[in-house]
Amino acid sequence: MDKDVEIGIFGGTGIYDSGLLEDAKEVDVDTPYGKPSDTITVGTFKGRKIAFLPRHGKKHTIPPHMINFKANIWAFKELGVTRIIAPSAVGSLKEELEPGHFVLPS
Repeated sequence: MDKDVEIGIFGGTGIYDSGLLEDAKEVDVDTPYGKPSDTITVGTFKGRKIAFLPRHGKKHTIPPHMINFKANIWAFKELGVTRIIAPSAVGSLKEELEPGHFVLPS
């Protein structure tokens, strides 16, 4: 198993396959907390080793309240991940926040 992965990316709703990774392979990781959401895709992007895991599973079968977050984080740690990128999609009731806007909560 790879232990030299630098960056882990959790895909959210709408991001099930990064499509960015070269030499991609699927890795199955067991954890003390059970199985992660799915197999993890490990590959390279611009010379960096990246792990990609869709948090809802590759077929979006896991609802938010059933995601095994502990297993997902543990699996990344097992691969050597030291940085995590975790984009997510949410809605808003504010008209000025239209679909497609990028928001950083404060």
